[in-house]
Amino acid sequence: MSIITGRGDSGETDLLYGKRIAKGSLRVACLGGVDELNAALGMARVEIEKGECIELIDQIQSKLVTLMGQLAVLPEDEQRHQQKQKNLINEEDVRWVELHAQRYEKRGVRFTGWARPGEEGCRARAALDMARTICRRAEHNVWQLHESGEILPLPVLLLLNRLSDLLWILARVEPDA
Repeated sequence: MSIITGRGDSGETDLLYGKRIAKGSLRVACLGGVDELNAALGMARVEIEKGECIELIDQIQSKLVTLMGQLAVLPEDEQRHQQKQKNLINEEDVRWVELHAQRYEKRGVRFTGWARPGEEGCRARAALDMARTICRRAEHNVWQLHESGEILPLPVLLLLNRLSDLLWILARVEPDA
């Protein structure tokens, strides 16, 4: 089966469970933002030469795929998705991000003023900063969807906020991570 189906030519796209929505919808903006974040993390990942940060990014990307699955479900199919899917973003995922942020903060990372991405000439750090800014935009989109009346679980709302903080920290410690 070809990737090119032409099904999106009418301005709609597929979600899970056979549902279709407008490509200009907030939900599609959320999906696109998280997908863009995942790709940006991929760029950061290939810039990092070694270290535990590569494995951490891999785990973050896995969580983002789970998040995209949740966002690709309309409210009327949410219960069905919860019953069918074993992995959903939950409080443990938010805490996992917090714990990693705290672990890296213990290396002496503190906010002392605005960062200037790329200032050190380190492509990996600049890529992590780019991923952080994309994460902030994705978080904004997710909150807009929630505030529009499509209520999202609290861990989904919190994950991207905590993740953008972690990415800020990683951009300050990489390539030493």
